[in-house]
Amino acid sequence: MARTRAEIKTDMTTQFMANITLADAYGFPAGSNFSEHFSLVSIENILFDIVAYAIFLFELILDTHKKEVDEALYNQKSGRLPWYRDKALAFQYGFDLITDSDEFDNSGATEEQIADSKIIKYSAVNESDDESRVIIKIAGETDGELSPITGPQREAFAEYFQEIRYAGVKLTIINYLPDLLFPNLTIYRDPLVLDTNGMSILNGNYPVNEAIQEYMRELPFNGEFVIAHFIDKLQQVDGVLIPVANNIESSWIDPELDAYGDPISIAVKRIPESGYFKVDNFDNINYVV
Repeated sequence: MARTRAEIKTDMTTQFMANITLADAYGFPAGSNFSEHFSLVSIENILFDIVAYAIFLFELILDTHKKEVDEALYNQKSGRLPWYRDKALAFQYGFDLITDSDEFDNSGATEEQIADSKIIKYSAVNESDDESRVIIKIAGETDGELSPITGPQREAFAEYFQEIRYAGVKLTIINYLPDLLFPNLTIYRDPLVLDTNGMSILNGNYPVNEAIQEYMRELPFNGEFVIAHFIDKLQQVDGVLIPVANNIESSWIDPELDAYGDPISIAVKRIPESGYFKVDNFDNINYVV
C-alpha cells in the first residue's frame, strides 16, 4: 500500500534533521524537529513538499499497477470461475479458435470486425448449489438494452465452451429473456409537485417511472434487487413524500416450458435468473396524498 504524502515527507525531513553535516551547516541540533526550524514558506519546506508529492504519485502508480497485475493473474488462472467469465466475454462470433488453444484466430481481421464479433456484453459465472456444475449467465445488447443472443449465436457459443472447458466440468448456459418485475407501489405525493397520475406538474414527465428505470440500469449484471435499496431510490424523487412497496413480484423463463412462469413475490431481495430485470409495466403504482 502506497505511503501518504505526509508520511513520505516526514521520512525525508527526519533523515535531513538527523544528518550531522547539515545540522552544523544550518545551526540546528541534530535530530530536532523540522517544523521547529523551517517555516511553511521556506525554500527547504517547499522543496520537500514537491519531492514528497512526486514520490507519492510514483508509489501510487506502482501500487495501482500491482493491483491490476494481481487481478489479471487471478482472473487468468484456468478453471477458476473468473476465467470462465473472461472467456465468455472474449467469445467472437464467426471466428475460429487457434488449433489447440482457447484464443481466437484474428489473422486478417480488422479491428472493427473483431469488435463486432464480441457479442457477449455481460456475463456472470457461479456454481450450482446442489451439483458439480458451472452456470454461465450471458446477455448481449439490442439498441442499448440488455437482451439474449440469437439461437445460432448461442449454438456457436456453446460449441466454443465445449472446446475450451476443462474435462469433466458440466456447464449450463443461461441466455434468457429478462426476468420481469411487477412493482405494486403506493406513492404518497406532494400535490404541489406531482399530479394524481405521478406526472411532474413542472416538466410533464413521470419521475417515479424514470427513477425505477434508472435503478434497473444501475444494477450490475446478476446483481441483487433489494427492496430497501429500491425504496431508497424512490425516496430521492422530487415530489415523493413516502414510497411504500405493497408487493413486488418477479417472473422468469421456465426452461422446461420455454415461457415465463407465474410471478412470485420478493420478500427482501432477489438475484434474477437471467442476470437482469425488466419492469413489465407501471400500472400498479398508485399516487395518494
